[in-house]
Formats: sequence, C-alpha cells, structure tokens
Amino acid sequence: MDEATDRTLDAVGPRLKQLRQRRDITLADLATETGISTSTLSRLEAGLRLPTLEQLLPLARAYGATLDELVDAPPTGNPRVNLRPITCADGSTILPLTRRPGGIQAYKFVLPSGDDGAEPDLRTHEGYDWVYVLNGTLRLVLGEHDLLLKPGEAAEFDTRTPHWFGATSAGPVEYLSLIGRQGERAHIRAAPKAPQAP
Repeated sequence: MDEATDRTLDAVGPRLKQLRQRRDITLADLATETGISTSTLSRLEAGLRLPTLEQLLPLARAYGATLDELVDAPPTGNPRVNLRPITCADGSTILPLTRRPGGIQAYKFVLPSGDDGAEPDLRTHEGYDWVYVLNGTLRLVLGEHDLLLKPGEAAEFDTRTPHWFGATSAGPVEYLSLIGRQGERAHIRAAPKAPQAP
C-alpha cells in the first residue's frame, strides 16, 4: 500500500470513535445496533484492527453516513460537487446541502449534548433563517424567548433578532437550516385566491 492509503486507513479508527461520541452512544449500544462485538468495535476505534467492508456497511447505516465519509476517501473523478461535513471544535458537525452562489442555502446541523446551565452567546447578522428539527431537542433562544423545539417542529425568524441554537442535556440534536439573504424567506405561504366576479 502507498503512503496516502496508509494515512487514510490510520485515520478510520479515530473517525469511528468521533462519530460514536457525537451520537452519544456507548460501544455496547453500537454493538447491539450493528451486530459487531463490543471488543471488535473497541479495537477498530483504537486503530488496532483495520475494518472490513462487512463491518463498515452496518457502521455506515448506524451513523447515517456514506462509506466515503467513514474512511474519508480521497476524491475521485466524479464531476459532481462533493459536499463534505465540517467538524467544529465544539463537537458539532455542519453538512452543507447546497452549493450555489446567492439564494437560499441549506445545511444539516448535528450538535452534541448541551449544558442546560450554559449562558447562550446570542448573535445577529443579516438574513432570514428557517429551522426544522429532525431528532432530539433544539433549544432556540430568540430575543427574549427561550424555546425548546422537538422533532417535526420548525421556526423562522429575521436573523437581525439576537439568537442562539444549542442542544439540551437530554442528548444531541439534528436539524435542518435554510438561510437566506435579508428579506428572502425560506418558503412562501399560499394566499387564498380571490373569488372571480360572475
């Protein structure tokens, strides 16, 4: 194997461990979900064993990731834009879902478990935001409102209003966010049609 392949394979273990910790599950829980023994999962995460395809497939399903994302495979000749997740220092992950200039941009956010006692750092900026919770509980502080949004709930607001997003201590949260320029809303509400004169 060449040096680049060795580096890619060496990085698989730490990436698997990071994905598991981000989901806030134990090795025993992951073993139950994937059918891979706890000891094998531990050796894979420690880099003491190289994963096989038979192990990577159930892990990819459990994490909702592609095989390329699990092993951080180098890009191939595919001409499509490859939107890779962005991992942040606080343990959160941002997955861009669109890449086009201007217009509304779509993202998926995965935030690790939060600290309910932490003081939110409210921010403002130009634009308009729409969020939709997929899993977990999203805490949204919006001006003087402190909201807890559950799966299936959404919020939209002008981002010039001081705001902050976070997970609760109950566990991680996954949500979609559509962000547009100032005045550009994520969706248009349909108005009833005026009756036609006879």
